Amino acid sequence: MRPDALNSLFAETQTLEGVGPKLMKPLEKLGLTRVRDLAYHLPERFVTRRAIANLDDAGEGEQVIVALTPTEHRAARNPGRGPYRVLSQDEAGNICALTYFGRASYTAKKQLPVGEKRWVAGRLDRYGDMLQIVHPDHIEKDSAAHLGRLNEPVYRLSEGLTQPRVAGLVGQALERCPELPEWIEPGQFEKAAWPTWRDALHLAHKDAHEQARDRLAYDELLANSLALLLVKAEGRRRKGQALAGDGSLRDKLDLPFEMTGAQKRSIAEIEGGLQQEAPMLRLLQGDVGAGKTVVALAAMLIAVEAGKQAAMLAPTEILARQHFETLRKMAAPTGIEIALLTGRAKGREREGLLMGLLDGSIDILVGTHAIFQETVNYKDLGLVVIDEQHRFGVQQRLALAAKGKRAPHTLAMTATPIPRSLTLAQYGEMDVSRLDELPPGRQSIETLVVAQERIDDVVAGVERHLAKGQQAYWVCPMVRDSEIADIAAAEARYASLKERFGGDVVLVHGQLKPEVKDANMERFASGGAKLLIATTVIEVGVDVPTATLMVIEQAERFGLAQLHQLRGRVGRGSEKSRCLLLRGNELSETGRKRLALMRETQDGFRIAEEDLELRGGGELLGTRQSGEAAFHIANLEQVQKLLPAAHADARLLIDRDGGLTSDRGEAARILLYLFERDWGVQLLRGG
Repeated sequence: MRPDALNSLFAETQTLEGVGPKLMKPLEKLGLTRVRDLAYHLPERFVTRRAIANLDDAGEGEQVIVALTPTEHRAARNPGRGPYRVLSQDEAGNICALTYFGRASYTAKKQLPVGEKRWVAGRLDRYGDMLQIVHPDHIEKDSAAHLGRLNEPVYRLSEGLTQPRVAGLVGQALERCPELPEWIEPGQFEKAAWPTWRDALHLAHKDAHEQARDRLAYDELLANSLALLLVKAEGRRRKGQALAGDGSLRDKLDLPFEMTGAQKRSIAEIEGGLQQEAPMLRLLQGDVGAGKTVVALAAMLIAVEAGKQAAMLAPTEILARQHFETLRKMAAPTGIEIALLTGRAKGREREGLLMGLLDGSIDILVGTHAIFQETVNYKDLGLVVIDEQHRFGVQQRLALAAKGKRAPHTLAMTATPIPRSLTLAQYGEMDVSRLDELPPGRQSIETLVVAQERIDDVVAGVERHLAKGQQAYWVCPMVRDSEIADIAAAEARYASLKERFGGDVVLVHGQLKPEVKDANMERFASGGAKLLIATTVIEVGVDVPTATLMVIEQAERFGLAQLHQLRGRVGRGSEKSRCLLLRGNELSETGRKRLALMRETQDGFRIAEEDLELRGGGELLGTRQSGEAAFHIANLEQVQKLLPAAHADARLLIDRDGGLTSDRGEAARILLYLFERDWGVQLLRGG
């Protein structure tokens, strides 16, 4: 149960004064559905405005307060798509356009009647020959006195919200923040000279108060570290089963390659973990093409050798089917039974699978989230392998782990190299094995950066490539055309290339029906189609050794980790492979460095580390899709600076200070609920 002290914070936003159904829509777009969300909706920046007599006194880009009188309202020729401008003039007769987009124009009509002077606050810019203020922050009828206060917070908005409205709601939320007991270790709290939790929230909304911001970030990191350590501690307390394989099945494997030192080392680490009675919780972190599947198979065979079953969970049906086929081929000499279960299994097929799991005739099950549904039960599940771990949350993993008679061992895998400095933030509850060697004979991939304007040459090159009987990928950043004309769309690119190459082209993206998507993917994998147009749905897992060309359109729009994953779809066979990164004309200096790095190296771990330096945490920090939430308060710099201390503080609480049963532990319990890491609390007996 959530502590009573937090009830006022978890009240719905509608309980605040002035919030009705109309205002809730834009608030929901920002995720501001509870009082707590508003209290933590920290300003993006602070501005100090200068009051000026007329526009001649200000410079472009300056934050100003100026008296303007509207003279004309100009709607766009195409209402709803173009800007709505209110032409206004200052006391000296200078013209300035107050510019609005979208529904904000309705507000402009009410706030800016022609001929009536208004005090306007905002950033003064220029559009062509005309000065303009886009979406003024404030418009006042009577006085500008309160508009010029120092360090005015600027909040992230959505359409239908204004800075004054959000600031007012934040103020109400802060008034509802109670005094909470201190959860930070006293020595750390005094050393950092941080304010209390409630004071830190108030200060963070007043100005760029570094200590207040750091304290709030530390709270989030402490909550995350504590929850992950509780998972680890509870796992060690649970009674598992030691799995000791005799090597009989692994000896039968007839692999066409020699395993790398990293693979052998990782298998030995996993084998050691499986031999412990406490359930193993290990992350296998491997670069693209480093051979995680073989390691996973060896781990599952150890479980089967020990008389147990194993299950492998994949995030998509395409990936589950591919794993099933790969494992079945590699494990064929062993004679074990491997089955596939996805959401599409119905009727007798599904009943047969469920019976096989219950009577133990199925040794290894591969599937999507369907494998941890309530109706799916195992005779004796000993090991769970989770592929693409970042797609699944702790709660989903625990649901699958609960399927065994005793707690099964867990091996999680990710093909996204993570900088060492962030591994603790994402996987603090796990032991880690790293596959940092590529198998011998793995082809290097020639990577070229090509200007988008040379797309006709690229298409001609693809045509020559296909004419030789080879296959290729073409990846686009979006599915459908957006209002931004220069964003490529997979459907539009598919239409143009199909016109040129006919039936040799297939399309795959996440919005297709699963059966259509799978059929198109299978047609490409079997060689029936030569060119696959896709979005990042093919980022992980797709393995077509005969595909030797990868074209990534508007490559600067992708993260480096994504580019590295996509490039890893080629170079899987004996033929020389190539990756073409098509770039737009407007390329930032950071963008140039990132694309240059892709040309220089195929080392995913180096790419991850340098990407961290170039562009910050981004997706590395936690756009985990259906997995755990990202850090919302702590930025990358704070994670690197504060995480070691937060992790040590969490460990101290568990190892020395009595866990959540001590006085500080009771405060920490409140912290876990505050940051919705209460699954860590639920693991505790009586939690």
